[in-house]
Formats: sequence, structure tokens, C-alpha cells
Amino acid sequence: MLAVQQQPTPALASTALPADSIARALPDQVPENAPAHCPGTESEQAGKADACAGCPNQDACASAPKGPDPDLPLIKERMARIKHKILIMSGKGGVGKSTFTAQLGWAFSSRFSGHLDAATEEDGKHAGEEEEEEMEKQVAIMDIDICGPSIPTILGLAGQSIHSTSQGWSPVYVSDNLCAMSIGFLLPSASSAVIWRGPKKNGLIKQFLKDVDWTAGLEEEDSTPSSEPLIDYMLIDTPPGTSDEHLSIVSYLKESGITGAILLTTPQEVSLQDVRKEISFCRKMNVPILGIVENMAGFVCPSCTGYSEIFYPSTGGAKALCEELGLNFLGSIPLDPRIGKSCDLGVSFTDEYPDSPATKAYLDVIESVRRLVD
Repeated sequence: MLAVQQQPTPALASTALPADSIARALPDQVPENAPAHCPGTESEQAGKADACAGCPNQDACASAPKGPDPDLPLIKERMARIKHKILIMSGKGGVGKSTFTAQLGWAFSSRFSGHLDAATEEDGKHAGEEEEEEMEKQVAIMDIDICGPSIPTILGLAGQSIHSTSQGWSPVYVSDNLCAMSIGFLLPSASSAVIWRGPKKNGLIKQFLKDVDWTAGLEEEDSTPSSEPLIDYMLIDTPPGTSDEHLSIVSYLKESGITGAILLTTPQEVSLQDVRKEISFCRKMNVPILGIVENMAGFVCPSCTGYSEIFYPSTGGAKALCEELGLNFLGSIPLDPRIGKSCDLGVSFTDEYPDSPATKAYLDVIESVRRLVD
């Protein structure tokens, strides 16, 4: 076992480095602890050159496959049918990424899509025409939180399973124009633990991108040329932090493009410290940041609609952070105990409780996101 730990596998050697080190190494594929004159992990001389003598990565580099990943063209082909790919990220867990992802998915696919903006009104379009056009929006949610998949429960899909066809895995549909894919659909039970190292997680993310037939059934219904997108929005729910899953999704989508990332945080400084790391990750990996959402910004009583602070914004909260770093502040969403209830029941909070102040906040944030994306 000691020998294995001292000489990591090829996959671990390329993914186990810190995010900032990987960002520096990407152009030449040079590990952080490599000696001077390293030929790079993609070179035919990797592990064989004179400079490799004594390098702790020598055996891993010599045995690793060389050249570009052969699956990248297949991923690019699949992702070409998806117009916008949006990452939902945070620096720490428990800030509501999956809940926000689900609400964003529901809003994009149904309720919110019928709203008219000023530009549409100037064009003289009727509300009915706009609503008919917008209702055709297709939305997909990809859950890459491998160890803590919660999207199936939040979307009301717990207990569902995926089906395999000649075109690949079929995603599970919430409605005609909202589908999802998660490892939760592959587990034998909701209590099954996923105890995987980084390479296996990365392999599953690649399968979600390459082997899932995201446009299943849409080609027959749509006369759009094969080169045009059939899915308008793909929302990617990520785990907390900046580790294997984040590096994998960014590298796999590098050629097909990422529309941007939405970062979630709570108002207190301990959460803002972690979201700063996420901002640094996005900038070093060239992922556009659409903006920051401040979640759980106070508590709204469902009976009297009284407001009280739960997480004290000692440093000014997310708005002050956005002003400091020149980012878009997308809005604040207060706590409402019925949000948790809706997630457990697998229903849309904004549809079930339209009069809640949290619903108005959600829809204002989602409107900001849609305007930025479209």
C-alpha cells in the first residue's frame, strides 16, 4: 500500500494538484513538483527524458496515455445541441445550490418563461405570442455532486431509474421540457454511499456528458437543423469546493464552451471567505462569472411575514463582496421554512407559495439570470 501511495496512478497525478497549480500547468501540462526542463505529461518523452530522472511523477507520466482525450470530440458533439451551459457553484456546502438549481430549472421551463421584457414590448409582440414562443424552452439539469446527490429528491424524482437506448442513457423527465441526470438514479437505494476516488468521479461526469442522450425524443418533434441547439439551458449542480468534479467539468466543456457560473453564498463572512476561493477558481480557469446570489438572507415568517436576520452580514454580505470585486450582485433570497418542505415533497416552491416574499426574491434573481444569459 505504501508503494501505491508514493506513486499515484496516472489519473490521480493529473487531477490531485491544487486548483491554482493546475491552472498554471494546463498550457504545458507540467506538474507543480516537476523538475526543470520537464517535457510535459502530454509529450512522447514524458517519463523518459533525462530531466525525468528522479522525478516522483516519472512512472506515472511514462505509463499515462499521450495526446488529447479521444472522448472530447464526442462530448463536443453532444454539447453542441445545448445552447447555454451554466454552473451553479459555491465555496462551501449547505448554502442551497441544489435548491436554487431546481427553482431555476422550473422557472426557465415554465412559469417565468412567459414574462415580457421591455425590448419585447418595444417590438410590439403580444404577450400570448411571447409566451407561446418561450414555453418551448427546453431545460436540462445535470447533478455532478457525486457523493451527495439531492436533485432527484428536490425535483420529485426519487426512486426513478434511467433507461438505456441505442443512443445512450435517457435522462429522467420532470415535465415535457425539463429533464435531469444524477448518480442518484443509479444507486440501489437512497441510503447507498458513494465512496469513490477522484478518477472514478471524473469518469462518471464524462459519461453524463458523452453517453447521455440529452435530446432524446426532441429530434423527432423538432425540424431544427442538426447543427442547431435543441436544449436552451443546461444547469450543472456542482459539489462545494474546487476539486476533481469542478476541474473535470471545466476541462470537458472547454471546447464546447461554458456560458458562465452562478455563485451562491450566505451573508456571513465564513461563507464569503469560501466563495472568494470559488471566484479565484473561476478566474484562473477562465469561467465567466454571471454573478453572486445571497441565499438565506434573513428569515421571513410565513404567518406574519416578519423579517429577522439569521446569518449576520458582518462584512456587508454578498453585495459588498460584489462591489469590492466588480461582480454582478444578482439578489438576496430570504429563508422560508416552506422552501425545505417543498424540496422534501419534490414540488416547485415558487408555484406552491406565490405570495411568499421568498418567491418574489427567487423570481427577481431568476429574471436577472435570464437577462444576463439571453
